[in-house]
This record gives sequence, structure tokens and C-alpha cells, in this order.
Amino acid sequence: MTAKQLTDSILQMAIQGKLVPQDPNDEPASALLERIREEKRRLVKEGKLKKKDLEETAISEDEVPFKIPDGWICASLSTLSLDSADGPFGSNLKKEHYTDNKEVRIIQLSNIGEEGWRNTNVKYTTFEHLECIKRSEAFAGDIIIAKMMPAGRSIICPIGNEKYVLSSDAVRFNFPPVLNKEYLYYAINSNIFRRQVYGDVQGITRVRTSLTKLRNYYLPIPPHREQMRIVGRIKEFLSLIKEYGEAYEEASKMDAELPDKLKKSILQDAIMGKLGTQDPNDEPASVLLEQIREEKKKLVKEGKLKKKDLEETPINEDEVPFKIPESWEWYRLSGISQIYTGNSISESEKAAKYTDVDGINYIGTKDINFDHSIKYNNGIRIPNQYLGAFKIASVGSILMCIEGGSAGRKIGILSEEVCFGNKLCCFSPICVFNRYLYYYLQSPILKDLFKSNITGIIGGVSISKLAPIIIPLPPLAEQHRIVEKIEALFAEIDNMTINDITTNEEETKETETE
Repeated sequence: MTAKQLTDSILQMAIQGKLVPQDPNDEPASALLERIREEKRRLVKEGKLKKKDLEETAISEDEVPFKIPDGWICASLSTLSLDSADGPFGSNLKKEHYTDNKEVRIIQLSNIGEEGWRNTNVKYTTFEHLECIKRSEAFAGDIIIAKMMPAGRSIICPIGNEKYVLSSDAVRFNFPPVLNKEYLYYAINSNIFRRQVYGDVQGITRVRTSLTKLRNYYLPIPPHREQMRIVGRIKEFLSLIKEYGEAYEEASKMDAELPDKLKKSILQDAIMGKLGTQDPNDEPASVLLEQIREEKKKLVKEGKLKKKDLEETPINEDEVPFKIPESWEWYRLSGISQIYTGNSISESEKAAKYTDVDGINYIGTKDINFDHSIKYNNGIRIPNQYLGAFKIASVGSILMCIEGGSAGRKIGILSEEVCFGNKLCCFSPICVFNRYLYYYLQSPILKDLFKSNITGIIGGVSISKLAPIIIPLPPLAEQHRIVEKIEALFAEIDNMTINDITTNEEETKETETE
């Protein structure tokens, strides 16, 4: 359960009369309501209120979803408040309304935070004391409610010497001293009030309420002394919830990072030969290296490789980061795969020649996702007549982003033949299991080597830096077993994560129902 869910539960208990015991000696809330009426009648006589301000919105028992304790009342905000207004600042004000002799702070949506007043986005203005402006002035202790984003959220106007005026998206309620402002603040931020607001809103993406609607929403009101006891108890709980929330966030962060850390650990064990046992019946990797060399000679004869690609740079001992099993061999990436980048296309070329035509799909960095999936059908294709000018990556090849913010992070295996962008590097394995190479490129050791070779303002790694990187090469049969083990363990981790998400969603629904 999150800290917010706990807070919502505490506020729900508070407004249902379940947070503190009732005291039969307390003066009932009905007496408070009568005092409010008397104060309003006095203000009408003095000309500070109008007769229509004496009108009350009746609240029936059917409207309240729970039974309130004896001595409590349910009343609308218009009944409970002495005065209310929303702000004119916005399209209602014209240039002639402003002057240089007064300066006030505008209360905006950005100031109405989830935990109270936010002292951000400070905006001041000057204005004439016109009647419409006077009604929109706010004073210390007034409760301010947002009309939107998120509608219904409230704050208590901070105590200080600053003058305030409302923006057009904020509503002010002035409640009499017989009501505890902090209790009202907590009640307005509770689910009982929120459901009234969100059950009667306008718009789809910008949920909105109005002054008229807010005036008609109700609050459960306990006796004054109980209001004070409730506020004290809420503060005790909120102090504990704050500590809980910090611990919960830290635990949630660790939980969120755990799957990724587990996968990294699995990949590290895999490339070190620790994920499974070696089989003495496997052909050693030295035999595989001879097969790779023969295959490369064949590719040179076919013109698919150059003679220089047969050259091998010896691996020094100081290059080797850890010990590998006896049947394994260290080799360079350039030795086990063809490595090449793709071709860039300008936006004008894409529009003129390669958009919505038949041909081979062309993919860029944006088409490879961080979950290693690939979007092939993006509308850009290379027709046959232009293929001679483009590099092609075959099925089973691995594409890695090697430049920009996604460098070393976006990696995918191709399930179809594609042309590709110049910020992507293709690894076309030679006699090596492609999925073993795919997982090696995601391993912590490769990530570290990749980062250490990043250069340039944009940040990238050239092929000349990638090619010499060494890879621990198991026997071919063991490569397949390693990949099988990696994917089985990854599936367990992903399933564990999905189950955790489902459990959290169910807990959230249960809390909301309560």
C-alpha cells in the first residue's frame, strides 16, 4: 500500500467518525450551524452579504454513502461558508483594470499542491480595487480549491503579510471560526469530496468543476471539539505515513531495479561460464575458431569479405578481464561477425523516394525499442532499383545503436531482411549462435567496454573501436545451452514482475473500495 493510499484511508476514517471516539459532552455540530446562520444574517444587515447568501442547499441522507455519528451534520460548502468567489484573472480582465499602485500575489493552479501550498511560479500583478477584484481577494486562512488539474484539490491560504488574488482557475471559501480550517482542509482532500467532484465534471482530458458546483458539494461536520481531536490524530498519522512513504519509495525503487539487476547478473554469469556446467563431450571452442576461419576464407572468395578481414590481432593477457573455462576461447568481435553501419537518408529523400513504396523496410534508431523489439513497418522502404546504394542486414543479424542517447542500449535481432540507418551497427555472426552474441552485447562487461570507448559531442562508438573488443567464446553446443538457460531465467523474472504489478493493482482497487 502506498503512502497516498494510507493517507486516503486515514482521511476516510476521519470523515466517517472512525478515527477518534465521540464525546457525548461535546456541543453538537447543529449548534455550530446555527451560529453560522446567525453570522450570515448579521452580515446581510451590514450589507456585506446578500439575502441570497442565506439560502442553503439541503443534503438528503441518500446522498451520503455512509452513516455519520450522532452529533454530526452534513452540509454544503455554501451553507458552511460565509463567502465564496472565484478569480477574474484571465480573459475577464482588460488592460484598463491594471494600475501601478497595488501589488498582489496571484494564486494559480501551480500553487495548489497535493500536500498544501506550493511556493512556485511566483506571479504578481497590479490592479485597481474594482468590485469584481475585491471579491476575489484571498486572505490568510481562506481555503482555496482548484477548478481543474486536479479539480477539487485544496490548500489553506498561507499566513503572512502578502496579499493574494485568485486566478480564474481557483475558488476561495471563507469559513467562520466555529469551524476548524484544518479539519475542512483534510475533509475537502478526502475521497468523499473527490468523488463528488469527479462524479460531476466537464471535459475529458481537462477535468473541470466550477464555483457553482463546489458550493453544492457537502462535507460531514463533527462537533468543534471533535474536529480538533480529529486534526490532532490525522497529524500524528501523517507524520508516521511520511516516514513510511520514504521507506516505501526506497523499497519500490529497489523492486523496480531488481529485475534489471538480476538480468545483468545472469548475463555476467553466462559469459563467465558460471550459468551451467561444461560438457566434456562438446567440441572445444578452438575447433569452432577453425570453422570460423574457414568460413571467412570462403566469404573472401565470394567477395563478401576483404582479405584484410582474415587478419587477426593477438589478444594480450592484460586485455582478459576474467578466467574462462578450459574449453572456451577469447576472440575479437571482428573475428566472429561482419560488422558494418547502415546508410542515412535525408527527410526530403524519404518523402520523395522512399515513403509508401514497395521494397525492403528501412529502419532507424527510433524503430528499435528499449525492450529489444523492432518496428519494421514504419512506412519507409527501399525499392529494388535503389538497393545497390544501401547496406542490407540479413535475418538473424543483430542491430545495435552506436550513437546518441540510445547508444549501447537499443539492441535487437532481425526477423526479416532490412536496410538500416547509419547510427545502427549490424553484427552478422559467422558460425556463432546469434542469440549468444545478442546477449553478450547486453552484458555488463560489454556495456562497460562500450562506455569507455564513447567519444564525440553526440556520444558514440566507432566500428574501429567495436571491432577489437574481445568476447568469451564457448563451444557451439554450450552457446545454445547458455541461451536456453538465460531465456528461461529471464522468463521467470518477467513473470515475477507481472505478478507483482497485478498484486499491486488489486491492492489499490481494494483500498479504493474500502
